[in-house]
Amino acid sequence: MTVKRLKKDNTLLVVIDFQEKLMPAMHNKEELEDKMVRMAKGAKVMGIPALVTQQYTKGLGPTIPSIAEALGEFTPFDKTSYSIMGQPDFAEALRAAGKKNIIITGIESHICVAQSAMDLLEEGYNVFICGDCVSSRKPEDQRFAELRLIDAGAVYTSMEAILFELCGGAKEPGFKEISAIIK
Repeated sequence: MTVKRLKKDNTLLVVIDFQEKLMPAMHNKEELEDKMVRMAKGAKVMGIPALVTQQYTKGLGPTIPSIAEALGEFTPFDKTSYSIMGQPDFAEALRAAGKKNIIITGIESHICVAQSAMDLLEEGYNVFICGDCVSSRKPEDQRFAELRLIDAGAVYTSMEAILFELCGGAKEPGFKEISAIIK
C-alpha cells in the first residue's frame, strides 16, 4: 500500500461550488462555512494554490463572500458538468499546475465532489477529501459519498489534520499562523 502524504510543493486545493444559492440548503452549513474559511486561510499561509469552481453561476450565484474573501483573488471556473474534469478549461488548469496531491472541498458530496474525486483518482491523482469542508443537503448522502470514495482510494481527513500536515512541525514557517487559524 502506498502511503499518501501531503507536501506543500506538490499539493493543490480544489474548491467546488460554495455558492450563494446552494449553501443555505447544506447540512451543517454554519460549521461547513467556518471550516472552509479556515481551510482557505490556512492554504494561503502554506502557499497552496487553489482552483475554484462555480456550478452554473448565472443560476446559482457566485462563491459566498466569506469563502471568497478567505481565498483571496481568484477567477472561478464556471461549470455545467458535475465533475470538475468535465470542464475542459478547469482540467487544463489542473494539469498545468503540475501537482499530484489534490485536496477537495465542496458541495454536494455525493454529486460534484464524488464525481470529481472519482475522475481525479482515475487520472492517477492522490485525492484528499477534507471531510469537514464537504457537505450535502442530507447527511446520509454525505456519508454514502464518503464510504464510496474511501473504497475508491481517496483519503478522508480533516481541515486541521491537512493544515498541520502541510506545515510539518512547530518550528516550520507558518506554524504560528496555522495555530491561530485552528483555534
